[in-house]
Amino acid sequence: MNQYLVAEAMGLPVHPSEWDQNDVERVAGEEGIAMTEDHFQVVKALQEYFSKHDKPDMKMRELHDALDEKFHYKGGMKFLYKLLPGGPVVQGCRLAGLPVPAGALDKSFGSVQ
Repeated sequence: MNQYLVAEAMGLPVHPSEWDQNDVERVAGEEGIAMTEDHFQVVKALQEYFSKHDKPDMKMRELHDALDEKFHYKGGMKFLYKLLPGGPVVQGCRLAGLPVPAGALDKSFGSVQ
């Protein structure tokens, strides 16, 4: 059973049950990020992806490619790295209240940390 819940009322479509928009803002502040609508779109995209893919089956390349495709119209990964310089997967997962998948700290999979 998937550990993430649907919570449209909070504006975050899918998130861990204990996570809310205040947590997103808190983490963003700690990381020096001024949240914009683009940031929230990335958070939502990650939460939606996680809701459909259980962590043991998570494939980093698929997540990376899914983000690149979803934001292709804005510039793909280049846009995402400008938005989240700590890495769209690593920093994005922290903002979204999601576990950072294994392998995400590898520079070829969406992190510069």
